Amino acid sequence: MKIIVKAKARAKMEKVELLTQPTLNFDNAKPELDIYKVWVKEPPVGGLANQAIVKALAKHFDIAPSCVVFVSGQTAKQKIFEITEY
Repeated sequence: MKIIVKAKARAKMEKVELLTQPTLNFDNAKPELDIYKVWVKEPPVGGLANQAIVKALAKHFDIAPSCVVFVSGQTAKQKIFEITEY
């Protein structure tokens, strides 16, 4: 499953929060992706925040960090991740 992550680096605490629920696929409408807001303590320098987001998502979904795949948004605040085993 793919998810959208709104990243907040340099936060005082680590937290993962679901912001939206996916819509049902009525009348061939495109279902929307889940959107999560993730707060991490690491700064957005040298990929440190992205690595921390992977660890936070893995902990949230109770899976190994290798099951969280970064898809896009390397330097953006909004990123896309794929959860491969959920």
